[in-house]
Amino acid sequence: MKIVFIHQNMPGQYKHLAAKLAQNPDNQVVFITKRKDRSLPNVKRISYEVAREPSKSIHQYLYRTEDAVLHGQAVARILVQMRKERFIPDIIITHPGWGEALFAKDIFPDTPLLNHCEFYYQSRGQDLDFDPSHPPELDSILRSRIRNTHLLLSLESCDRGLSPTQWQRSVHPKLYHPKITVIHEGVDTTALQPDANATFALPDGTVLTRQDEVVTYVARNLEPYRGFPTFMRAIPRICEQRPNAKILIVGGDGVSYGGPPTDAPNWREKMLAEVPVDPTRVHFLGYLPYDRFTQMLRVTSAHVYLTFPFVLSWSMLEAMALGALVIGSRSKPVEEIITHGENGLLVDFFSPDNVADQVVSVLKNREDFTEIARAGRRTVLRKYDLAHCLKQQMSLIHSMVRGRRG
Repeated sequence: MKIVFIHQNMPGQYKHLAAKLAQNPDNQVVFITKRKDRSLPNVKRISYEVAREPSKSIHQYLYRTEDAVLHGQAVARILVQMRKERFIPDIIITHPGWGEALFAKDIFPDTPLLNHCEFYYQSRGQDLDFDPSHPPELDSILRSRIRNTHLLLSLESCDRGLSPTQWQRSVHPKLYHPKITVIHEGVDTTALQPDANATFALPDGTVLTRQDEVVTYVARNLEPYRGFPTFMRAIPRICEQRPNAKILIVGGDGVSYGGPPTDAPNWREKMLAEVPVDPTRVHFLGYLPYDRFTQMLRVTSAHVYLTFPFVLSWSMLEAMALGALVIGSRSKPVEEIITHGENGLLVDFFSPDNVADQVVSVLKNREDFTEIARAGRRTVLRKYDLAHCLKQQMSLIHSMVRGRRG
């Protein structure tokens, strides 16, 4: 097969799938991306650049739409060159979030197009109106509708779609649900296994083990979408009631979702101004290399994962696979995976006291929650194991290619 992946941040969601396809010597795998510093064995990378930034004078609702068109044009030029060189893909697999494959079907109308249907914006019942203390302004509601322009065009033009979870599929327009299959990217449960003898060294030289009281929190960036303010406000209560507890916080100071605070350089500094902490007990670790990240989760006593109704983080399932007890928010993406008291624990996203009390309860009686943590790993093994998910993905791809050849 000739397979083309398109994702501006190679490999994105396709790390395992692209590698799997590239293992077959009969396949030719091409990856179109903005990245110039990433590679995969037996995969040809083609990097692109957009011609320009969106116009500063364009209507604010259309800024992302023009940006998507610019990305789509850049990729279209590469696809046109492929066609000139008689490289006709058997399938194109893409994430539509940046508009890169907007014109793929115009250039290769007979090639099946598989979209990663990660999210579709709605003004009600999702992230925009989740926080009752910050109801959306009309301007935000209107902008969110237009933000779907390139996503809707991509959804209309693709032959099939993939969503990682049932909830993420559900947020897309119902008209297109029949073409969207739910298959997660997969968690490598062979590599991500619990280790009773694991250790994790802090920057100050302290070495933590599973015998220590360790509380972890992870987000790509520390921000409200992932419940960072709630977690910070829970810390004083945790530290007061568990004087030996260590709090480990992983994440950067940028913005992945939402926006920055208006009265501080970033959310970490804003929350530290509100909630001073003891730096010998509360450790901000920034970004961690993946091996350090997984080792940290192997020693944690309680892993707190809070999120708006938004894209589910890989880190929650990875924590469960590593045997961590996950304390998650009662929000739809988490509730799809975790049943309270069975394979994890659930708390009120907006209640620091509820978060703190649940963490303290776990630290006081860790042995009582051992079976729940084990059940969390079993959930990942049963539903999100990488080998199982790859098998499903490969089956879908082969069926789409057979349909084209037929």
